[in-house]
Amino acid sequence: MQKTSPTFTGYLRRAARVAAVLVGGFAATAGGFYAHMVWTTNLHPVIEGQVYRSSQPSAATIAQFQKQYGIKTIINLRGDNSGHHWYDNEVAEAKQLDINHIDFRMSSARELTQEQAEQLVAIMRDAPKPILIHCQAGSDRTGLASALYLAAIAKVDEATAEHQMSIVYGHISLSFLRAYAMDRTFEKLEPWLRLSAS
Repeated sequence: MQKTSPTFTGYLRRAARVAAVLVGGFAATAGGFYAHMVWTTNLHPVIEGQVYRSSQPSAATIAQFQKQYGIKTIINLRGDNSGHHWYDNEVAEAKQLDINHIDFRMSSARELTQEQAEQLVAIMRDAPKPILIHCQAGSDRTGLASALYLAAIAKVDEATAEHQMSIVYGHISLSFLRAYAMDRTFEKLEPWLRLSAS
């Protein structure tokens, strides 16, 4: 049996160390970026005066958004989480400010079916505007919902809609990441979106 040369073995070890550093660096950067999205509002207009997107808002932030943007509806993509501090505060603040509060449960790791997408589009279409759409970081689930709003309701082109799922908002479109399910969902829905836009 042929033995591996010491030089080649050393090269493999160095390559493994470099790969570990790169992967570790990517994970640390992605983790830091995600934390930044969660701890800031990550607020962006989808369509000024109609739809805004953000990370999980505090009660104070909801009041600020209503005052600044006239928010009439909150669409929470994290679903009903009764008993959790963030959720109970959000619902109470929305009620106090007379803001409609709608729960729609999504996971950034699972694709939406067309039926689920149709339900979400109907909610966004019929909800009193302006709307605030949010998940936890305001990047993945919120990105897909915003893209669906633009494609199915505002009838913009696919590239403009798909831009809502980009690094600008904290979404990283890499196929080995769990949140790539949002990209796959949009791609699979494109024929339906084209039909609904016509």
